[in-house]
Amino acid sequence: MWLDRIAGHSKPSGPEFDSRGPSPIPRRSSSRLSPNHLNSRPGLSRPGSSLSTLVSPNASSASLPTIRGPDGPESKQNDAARTRPTNVADPLEVLNGIIRRRNGEAKTEAAQISAPGAKPEKLVEDIDFGELSLEEFAQKTEKPAKPGTSDIGAQTIQQFEKERDKFQDLHTAISGCDDVSKSVELYLNDFQNELGAVSAEIETLQTRSVQLNAMLENRRNVEQLLGPAVEEISISPAAVRMIVEGPIDENWVKALNDIESRTASIESKIASSSSTKAIDDVRPLLEDIKKKAIERIRDYLVSQVRALRSPNINAQIIQQQRLVRYKDLYSYISRAHPALAGEITQAYINTMRWYYHSHFSRYLQAVGKIKIYPSDRNEILGGDPSAQKSGNMVPVGRTGATAHDPFSLGRRIDILRTGNQIAISSYLAEEDTSFHGIEVPFRNFNLALVDNVAAEYSFMTEMFSTLSFQQISRKASEVFSSIFSLGQGLAKQLVENTTDSLGVLMCVRLNQQAAFELQRRKVPVADSYINGINMLLWPRFQVIMDTHCESLKRIGTNTGRSAVSALSLAGGDDLNQSSAPHFLTQRFGQLLHGILVLSSEAGDDEPVANSLARLTTEFDGLLTKLSRIGGDAKRRERFLYNNYSLIMTIISDTQGKLATERKQHFEEMLKSVGRRG
Repeated sequence: MWLDRIAGHSKPSGPEFDSRGPSPIPRRSSSRLSPNHLNSRPGLSRPGSSLSTLVSPNASSASLPTIRGPDGPESKQNDAARTRPTNVADPLEVLNGIIRRRNGEAKTEAAQISAPGAKPEKLVEDIDFGELSLEEFAQKTEKPAKPGTSDIGAQTIQQFEKERDKFQDLHTAISGCDDVSKSVELYLNDFQNELGAVSAEIETLQTRSVQLNAMLENRRNVEQLLGPAVEEISISPAAVRMIVEGPIDENWVKALNDIESRTASIESKIASSSSTKAIDDVRPLLEDIKKKAIERIRDYLVSQVRALRSPNINAQIIQQQRLVRYKDLYSYISRAHPALAGEITQAYINTMRWYYHSHFSRYLQAVGKIKIYPSDRNEILGGDPSAQKSGNMVPVGRTGATAHDPFSLGRRIDILRTGNQIAISSYLAEEDTSFHGIEVPFRNFNLALVDNVAAEYSFMTEMFSTLSFQQISRKASEVFSSIFSLGQGLAKQLVENTTDSLGVLMCVRLNQQAAFELQRRKVPVADSYINGINMLLWPRFQVIMDTHCESLKRIGTNTGRSAVSALSLAGGDDLNQSSAPHFLTQRFGQLLHGILVLSSEAGDDEPVANSLARLTTEFDGLLTKLSRIGGDAKRRERFLYNNYSLIMTIISDTQGKLATERKQHFEEMLKSVGRRG
C-alpha cells in the first residue's frame, strides 16, 4: 500500500503487486487514491473517504505519516487547531487510537496476503505515458484489485451456482417482459396507424356532414315552398289501405273523411286555373278509392238492415251502436251516390215497418187480454136499478167487477196523475187477472207507441241528417202507418159499445197527455194519429152524454105510478112519505163530479161544457117533475133543497172553469128553492 512506500519500505505487499508489471517510476501514488484524497484534511471524517485505506496490514501503529498538501502539514494542523472547538478531541489522536486497536488484526491480514517471492516475473522497461503527466497516468491506470478478490469471486461463483435457477427465472421473466414490450410496441404502432385512419375518416365525415347540412337546408327551403301544395293533393297510403282492407270503425270513418276532404280540395283546384299535372295523376286513384268506399259502405249498411230482421233482436242496440255511431257513412254515400242512399233508406223503412208491426201486433194481443169492466145498457143515469141488480145482463165473469161503479171516478184518476210513464210488459198484461177500466189498455198501448215513435224519429233525424225534416217525418209516418192503424182499431174496440162516459173522457185526457209528450220531444210524426183518436173519442163521449140525457128525458115524460114506483127509494116508499135525496141525484152528482175533475184544465173548445149543460137541464126538469108527484108544497121544496144540497156537497172539491160554472148554477137553484120555501 502507499503507506509502506512513503515509509521507505521496498518490499511489495499483497497481491496488488502481482497483477501489474514493474514500473520505472517512483511509487509515490496509488490507483486507489485521487487528488481529492491527497488534498483532504486529516481532521475530516466523511463517508466514502480515502481514510479507510489507512487500515492496511503493513501499516504501523508507531509511524503515522504526515499527509502533505500544497500548503504543508504544519499550516494545515495549525489551521485545524485554530478552528477546532475546545471541547472536541484531536482527530489525529482519535485515528491513531483506532489504528493501534486494529494493529493486531492488520498484521494478521497482511501476513495472509503477502508472501515471499511475490515479485513480478518481468518488469516493463518502457512505459508509454502518452503525453500524460505521472499523476494523470496514475489516475488513468487501472485500479488495483482489492485484497481477497479471488476469494470473493469464488464465493460469488458458488453463490451464483446455488441461485442459478433464480437467475434463470429472472432471465426468463426479463425475456418475457421483453417479448411483451415488443408486442405492446407493435400494438401501439397498429393503434397509431388505425388512429390515423380514423382521423382521416372523421375528416371525411365532417366534410360529408357539411354537405348534408347544406342539402337539408336546401330541402327545407324547397319543402316550405312545395309542402303545402303537395300536402293538398297527396293521399296517405295508410288511409288508402284502411279504406280498402281495414274494418269499419272510428279509424275507417276518419280515413274516409280525410280522403273526402282531399278530394274536395283537388276538385276545387281543378275548377280553378291553378291546376297542375300532378292532379291528373291523382284523380284516377281518387275515383277508385271513392268506388271502393261506396261499395264497402253499401255492404255494411245492408248487413245492419238485414240484422234487424233477425228474430228476438233489439233494434235499438243496432241503431245506436252500429248505425248512429257511424252515421257519417250514410252522409258520405248520400253525397257520393244519392240513388244508392235512397235505396238503402227505403230498405230500412220497409224493414222497420215490418219490425214494429210484428212487435206491436204481439203486444196488442197481450193488452187485449186485460180484463175490462163489462158495459151494460142500464149503466146510465136513467137506467133501471132493479134490472141492474138482477144480473140478467151481466156477462160471464162479471163477478169480479161487481164493486165497479160506472158513475164514480174513485181511484181511476190515479192513472192520470201517476209519474210512471212505462207501459206494462206483455207478460204482466197476460198474467193480470183483475178488472180495469177501458183507459188501462188504451194507456199502455199508447205509451208504448209514443216511446217507440219518439225513439225512431230521433234516430232517423240523427242518422238521415242529409234529409229535410219533412222528408224524415214522411218516412217515419210510413214506418208507423200500420201501427197507427192498430192503435185506432184498439181505441174503436174499447169505446164502440161502452156507456162508460168517465172511461171515454179519461181516454181523451190520456190522448192529450200523449200529444203533449210528443210536442215536448218535438216529434210531429204522430200528430195525425192523435187527431184520429180524438175524432173517435169525442163523438163517442157525446153519444154517451146524449144517452144519459135521453134516459132522464124518458123518465120525465113518464110520471105515472109505474114511473114513481120505479124511481122510488129502496123499500117501495114513494115521495109522499120522504123528502130525502133521490138515488138519481147520487148518480148524477158522482157523474158530474168525475167529469168536472177530469175537465179541471179543459179548454173552451171542448164539447164537455155543452154536454154538461144539457145534462144539467134534463136533471133539473126531472127533479121538478118528481117533486110534483105527491105531498104538499113544503115537502116538495124540502125535497128539491135536499137534492141540490147533495149535489153541491159532492162537487164541492172540484176546480176549474167548468166546475165554477156548475157550482154557480146549483147555488142559484138552492137560493131559489130556499126563497120559495
